Amino acid sequence: MDIEKGRDAPPTWLRQAFRYTQQRHPFVIEAIVVLPEHLHCLWRLPEGDDDFSLRWRLIKAHFSRHIASGERVSASRQRKNERGIWQRRYWEHLIRDDIDYQRHFDYIHYNPVKHGYVAKVADWPYSSFHRCVKRGIYPPDWAAPPAIVEQSWE
Repeated sequence: MDIEKGRDAPPTWLRQAFRYTQQRHPFVIEAIVVLPEHLHCLWRLPEGDDDFSLRWRLIKAHFSRHIASGERVSASRQRKNERGIWQRRYWEHLIRDDIDYQRHFDYIHYNPVKHGYVAKVADWPYSSFHRCVKRGIYPPDWAAPPAIVEQSWE
Protein backbone atom coordinates (compact mmCIF):
# COMPACT_ATOMS: atom_id res chain seq x y z
CA MET A 1 0.00 0.00 0.00
CA ASP A 2 1.21 3.49 -0.72
CA ILE A 3 1.35 5.81 2.22
CA GLU A 4 -0.32 9.17 1.69
CA LYS A 5 1.80 12.15 2.69
CA GLY A 6 1.16 13.12 6.30
CA ARG A 7 -0.55 9.87 7.21
CA ASP A 8 0.70 6.86 9.14
CA ALA A 9 1.24 3.49 7.53
CA PRO A 10 -1.91 1.38 7.05
CA PRO A 11 -0.86 -1.24 9.68
CA THR A 12 -0.83 1.55 12.28
CA TRP A 13 -4.35 2.57 11.29
CA LEU A 14 -5.53 -1.01 11.41
CA ARG A 15 -4.15 -1.39 14.95
CA GLN A 16 -5.86 1.84 15.93
CA ALA A 17 -9.14 0.65 14.41
CA PHE A 18 -8.96 -2.52 16.52
CA ARG A 19 -8.13 -0.52 19.68
CA TYR A 20 -10.90 2.00 18.98
CA THR A 21 -13.40 -0.85 18.66
CA GLN A 22 -12.09 -2.77 21.68
CA GLN A 23 -12.51 0.33 23.88
CA ARG A 24 -16.17 0.62 22.93
CA HIS A 25 -17.05 -3.05 22.59
CA PRO A 26 -14.48 -5.21 24.39
CA PHE A 27 -13.05 -8.40 22.93
CA VAL A 28 -9.78 -10.26 23.21
CA ILE A 29 -7.73 -11.09 20.14
CA GLU A 30 -6.58 -14.65 20.73
CA ALA A 31 -4.86 -14.89 17.33
CA ILE A 32 -4.50 -12.66 14.28
CA VAL A 33 -2.66 -12.55 10.98
CA VAL A 34 -2.81 -9.70 8.48
CA LEU A 35 -2.00 -10.50 4.86
CA PRO A 36 -1.96 -8.13 1.87
CA GLU A 37 -5.49 -8.98 0.76
CA HIS A 38 -7.16 -10.49 3.83
CA LEU A 39 -6.86 -11.14 7.54
CA HIS A 40 -7.88 -13.82 10.00
CA CYS A 41 -8.77 -13.36 13.66
CA LEU A 42 -9.76 -15.51 16.57
CA TRP A 43 -11.68 -13.40 19.08
CA ARG A 44 -13.04 -14.01 22.55
CA LEU A 45 -16.08 -11.86 23.30
CA PRO A 46 -17.52 -11.16 26.75
CA GLU A 47 -19.94 -13.70 28.15
CA GLY A 48 -23.39 -13.27 26.61
CA ASP A 49 -22.12 -11.00 23.80
CA ASP A 50 -22.08 -12.37 20.26
CA ASP A 51 -22.08 -9.15 18.23
CA PHE A 52 -19.22 -9.84 15.84
CA SER A 53 -20.84 -7.79 13.10
CA LEU A 54 -20.87 -4.54 15.11
CA ARG A 55 -17.18 -4.95 15.86
CA TRP A 56 -16.27 -5.66 12.24
CA ARG A 57 -18.35 -2.71 11.08
CA LEU A 58 -16.52 -0.37 13.49
CA ILE A 59 -13.08 -1.72 12.57
CA LYS A 60 -13.75 -1.37 8.85
CA ALA A 61 -15.22 2.14 9.17
CA HIS A 62 -12.46 3.47 11.43
CA PHE A 63 -9.70 2.07 9.22
CA SER A 64 -11.35 3.22 5.99
CA ARG A 65 -11.66 6.82 7.19
CA HIS A 66 -7.89 7.03 7.69
CA ILE A 67 -6.49 5.72 4.43
CA ALA A 68 -6.44 7.30 1.01
CA SER A 69 -9.19 6.31 -1.39
CA GLY A 70 -8.53 5.29 -4.94
CA GLU A 71 -9.34 1.60 -4.98
CA ARG A 72 -11.72 0.23 -7.58
CA VAL A 73 -15.32 0.57 -6.39
CA SER A 74 -18.18 -1.25 -8.10
CA ALA A 75 -21.38 0.55 -9.07
CA SER A 76 -23.22 -1.34 -6.33
CA ARG A 77 -20.75 -0.13 -3.71
CA GLN A 78 -20.88 3.42 -5.07
CA ARG A 79 -24.66 3.47 -4.65
CA LYS A 80 -24.24 2.38 -1.03
CA ASN A 81 -21.33 4.77 -0.42
CA GLU A 82 -19.00 1.84 0.39
CA ARG A 83 -15.26 1.58 -0.03
CA GLY A 84 -13.74 -1.20 -2.14
CA ILE A 85 -11.10 -2.30 0.36
CA TRP A 86 -13.23 -4.67 2.44
CA GLN A 87 -15.27 -7.68 1.49
CA ARG A 88 -18.89 -7.18 2.46
CA ARG A 89 -19.19 -10.26 4.57
CA TYR A 90 -17.03 -12.21 6.94
CA TRP A 91 -16.87 -15.83 7.94
CA GLU A 92 -17.93 -16.43 11.52
CA HIS A 93 -17.36 -19.71 13.31
CA LEU A 94 -18.24 -20.55 16.90
CA ILE A 95 -15.42 -22.60 18.42
CA ARG A 96 -16.83 -25.95 19.56
CA ASP A 97 -14.10 -27.34 21.78
CA ASP A 98 -10.37 -27.24 22.59
CA ILE A 99 -9.41 -29.18 19.45
CA ASP A 100 -11.42 -26.83 17.25
CA TYR A 101 -9.78 -23.85 19.00
CA GLN A 102 -6.28 -25.24 18.45
CA ARG A 103 -6.92 -26.00 14.78
CA HIS A 104 -8.14 -22.47 14.10
CA PHE A 105 -5.34 -20.97 16.20
CA ASP A 106 -2.75 -22.91 14.19
CA TYR A 107 -4.47 -22.23 10.86
CA ILE A 108 -4.36 -18.48 11.45
CA HIS A 109 -0.66 -18.53 12.23
CA TYR A 110 0.20 -20.83 9.31
CA ASN A 111 -1.74 -18.74 6.77
CA PRO A 112 1.21 -16.67 5.42
CA VAL A 113 3.02 -19.92 4.55
CA LYS A 114 -0.14 -21.44 3.05
CA HIS A 115 -0.48 -18.46 0.71
CA GLY A 116 3.21 -18.49 -0.23
CA TYR A 117 4.24 -15.18 1.35
CA VAL A 118 6.97 -16.76 3.45
CA ALA A 119 8.65 -20.15 3.83
CA LYS A 120 8.49 -20.11 7.64
CA VAL A 121 5.74 -18.84 9.95
CA ALA A 122 8.31 -16.84 11.95
CA ASP A 123 9.20 -14.80 8.85
CA TRP A 124 5.81 -13.10 8.63
CA PRO A 125 5.81 -9.92 10.80
CA TYR A 126 2.05 -9.20 10.87
CA SER A 127 0.96 -12.04 13.08
CA SER A 128 0.29 -12.81 16.73
CA PHE A 129 2.65 -15.77 16.22
CA HIS A 130 5.53 -13.69 17.62
CA ARG A 131 3.55 -12.89 20.77
CA CYS A 132 2.82 -16.62 21.11
CA VAL A 133 6.53 -17.46 20.86
CA LYS A 134 7.32 -14.93 23.63
CA ARG A 135 4.64 -16.55 25.82
CA GLY A 136 5.99 -20.05 25.19
CA ILE A 137 2.91 -21.23 23.26
CA TYR A 138 4.91 -21.96 20.10
CA PRO A 139 8.62 -22.65 19.60
CA PRO A 140 10.28 -20.12 17.22
CA ASP A 141 10.63 -22.78 14.50
CA TRP A 142 7.00 -24.00 14.72
CA ALA A 143 5.32 -25.38 11.62
CA ALA A 144 1.68 -26.40 11.35
CA PRO A 145 0.80 -30.06 11.73
CA PRO A 146 -0.20 -31.86 8.50
CA ALA A 147 -3.90 -31.78 9.45
CA ILE A 148 -3.80 -27.97 9.34
CA VAL A 149 -1.67 -27.74 6.20
CA GLU A 150 -4.05 -30.02 4.30
CA GLN A 151 -7.29 -28.56 5.73
CA SER A 152 -9.43 -26.37 3.47
CA TRP A 153 -11.17 -23.74 5.60
CA GLU A 154 -12.45 -21.50 2.83
